[in-house]
Amino acid sequence: MKVKYGSGGKPRGFFSSIFRGVVVLALAGLLVFTAVFIYYYFQYEKVVDDRLAAGPIFNSVAQIYAAPHEIRTGQHLTAGYIAQQLRTAGYNSNPELGKFELKGDNILIKPGRQSYHSTDGATINTQDNIVQSITAENGVALRSYELEPLLITALSEDKGRAKRRLVTYKEIPPHLVQAVVAIEDRRFFEHSGVNFVRIAKCAVVDVVSHKMSCGGSTLTQQLARGFFLSPDKKITRKLREIMISFQLESHFSKQQIFEMYANQINLGQRGSFSINGFGEASQAFFGKDIKQLDLAQAALLAGMIQRPNYFSPYKHPERALERRNLVLDSMVETTAITTTEAEHAKAEPLKLAPPNVDASEAPYFVDLVHDQLVQRVNDQDLAHQSLRIYTSLDPELQRVASEAVDMGMKNVDEMVRKAHKKGATDITYPQVSLVALNPHTGQILALVGGRNYGVSQYNHATAKRPTGSIFKPFVYATAYAQSVEGRSLPEGGTFTAVTKLNDVPTTFTFDNGRQTYSPGNYKDEYHGVVTAIYALAHSLNNATISLGQQVGFENVAALGRASGISAARGTPAVSLGSYDATPVDMAGAYTVFANNGVHLNPWMLASVRNANGDIVADFAPEARQVLDPRAAYLTQSLLEGVMNFGYGTAVRKLGFTAPAAGKTGTSHDAWFAAYSSNLICVVWIGNDDYTDVKLSGAIAAAPIWAEFMNRAVKLPQYSDTKPFTPPDGVTNYRIDTASGLLADASCPNAFTAAFLNGTAPQSTCSRMGESPQTLVQDLYGNTAPAPQPVPQ
Repeated sequence: MKVKYGSGGKPRGFFSSIFRGVVVLALAGLLVFTAVFIYYYFQYEKVVDDRLAAGPIFNSVAQIYAAPHEIRTGQHLTAGYIAQQLRTAGYNSNPELGKFELKGDNILIKPGRQSYHSTDGATINTQDNIVQSITAENGVALRSYELEPLLITALSEDKGRAKRRLVTYKEIPPHLVQAVVAIEDRRFFEHSGVNFVRIAKCAVVDVVSHKMSCGGSTLTQQLARGFFLSPDKKITRKLREIMISFQLESHFSKQQIFEMYANQINLGQRGSFSINGFGEASQAFFGKDIKQLDLAQAALLAGMIQRPNYFSPYKHPERALERRNLVLDSMVETTAITTTEAEHAKAEPLKLAPPNVDASEAPYFVDLVHDQLVQRVNDQDLAHQSLRIYTSLDPELQRVASEAVDMGMKNVDEMVRKAHKKGATDITYPQVSLVALNPHTGQILALVGGRNYGVSQYNHATAKRPTGSIFKPFVYATAYAQSVEGRSLPEGGTFTAVTKLNDVPTTFTFDNGRQTYSPGNYKDEYHGVVTAIYALAHSLNNATISLGQQVGFENVAALGRASGISAARGTPAVSLGSYDATPVDMAGAYTVFANNGVHLNPWMLASVRNANGDIVADFAPEARQVLDPRAAYLTQSLLEGVMNFGYGTAVRKLGFTAPAAGKTGTSHDAWFAAYSSNLICVVWIGNDDYTDVKLSGAIAAAPIWAEFMNRAVKLPQYSDTKPFTPPDGVTNYRIDTASGLLADASCPNAFTAAFLNGTAPQSTCSRMGESPQTLVQDLYGNTAPAPQPVPQ
């Protein structure tokens, strides 16, 4: 047989054999690849199916809502302001929640079936920036009307403190979708989940640079990685990522995938929470609903996806702007926007929401709501269902509280620095808490639990500390309670504002004489014989304990316990507030004086509703009469003296002029507890290690209280402060400062104090030394007129 050779000297069949071998190997490789692909395809199909079968992709988180904003006739408000509040609450954009119609100075409000309220609507008329009238749908005139509560935040989903606000694809503005696609994955709506060209290019880059730094992942791959895989950059992970991407593309439409991506993507950190999803990011960075994002803001969020912390607009505004503008240029390249539109957007400033997370989201408050929800609903999982949690919080007052604390603590820090040697590095800066209540309902309107939630989540508003001198009013209230009952003091006479007390160094015995207690006054200053109103105004320890001894230490402690200070015990030290209570407890305790002797348990949970607005649970506040209204007002009168001529005058010097009553407190901590006719506020300052802050309540805590109240009274809902009105059986009189007798024109140095009817002094300061009988006979014959009260 003759063998034929090719041009290279090889038999011609040799090449055919090689070709057939290559084809066989290729086919075999393809079969193996196909088998492996099919195996892993179905393996990861099971992974995806199991994940989908386990429940929704995202946990349905509970939404936390503020208290309804009450509109009252006479308030300084415009119809436009009311419309903005309703728009922020979701009216018109969600007709099921409610609708409104703005017509000049009038606004027609119609709640929907998912509203917190019933479906009763109203028309509010405003003129000259004042609410003139409120009319119900049936034509009845109303004195007030509550708006839809505003959303504060969503509950944390897990121990990692991740937060997100779920959005649907329809709620995402088109320019946000276009921005994300332009900068992250331009062929997203065309490819099948994987862009092999981009992957190949990135593989070359990674090989050349010896780094695994190139991107190349589609949005689908990023979603697959976020849901199912670790962040480690390995070739095997990339293969798994591709397989899961195929599965996602087979299970969901492009719109569904983008929606999941929009809810899953991490966009940095806010305080101690990670920001997940564009819905949460829109609120965190711009304070607005995602539907309200403009082009520049959408481009900023899209630009942050690559490196959220590196491009954080709060930490690195210049980087963020440069990245935003790059996204806008990319959108021009994809023809999503025009060059003119891009230039207009580039000219916009960042317009970020205030960075103070404590002011905008009340995180310490929200943590307490979460704890109470779990405790009272008795189901940990229930806290993460699609619930609407309606609370007591006033968002505007919360912002005011946070701002006041920020400003006040800068001054406190400066005082602490001055107290240390120059150049000292071991300075302990104190912590702070502020709690504000409605004195007539007990609702917690604002709560700041520390200096910075991002740094420490420990809530000082619920931390037990010795109450110090802000407890002293309960000693005087106990004395007044006995006076109302007709009982006299052991040392003689009915207790009044001008009862004489001994402020001298004294050793008190208790426990049947087995124990002794020898307190001292602040700065070891003693004043001898003083009036009760002076003793409380100047926080005199020994005078107060001497009164506590006369009325019974156990009686004082019993009133304290009834007022929410559960640790109080019947020892001499109870008179000085040596027993622990929280700032929230003390705010509740002061409702006794501000609310006619009725103690209101501070509360924050009002109602729990499901997604349709149906009631899951409602919570009623707890109230109990613990003090006669007359005794409560008489004690309040002494507390007004603290503010007007005692240690509380610091707030007057700082510009707060409305009627108020309160008390300073100084032990190892600094306290100030005081209230107006519509707000109770307690401020606490102290060190976490219980060391002495070496600052008095008057100079550390009172200025924060004043800053808060000065800001609060500028808000319409707290601007109508009123004088305190005495109940029947109590009358206010002007008392001469020097003599403690009734003041007349010849004694101009006087103060106002309340007296139980029949217990006020009978003599006037100009006739001191003469018997009341002589005075009456000289002036009026045998008919004695009643002392002239202070006009109310």
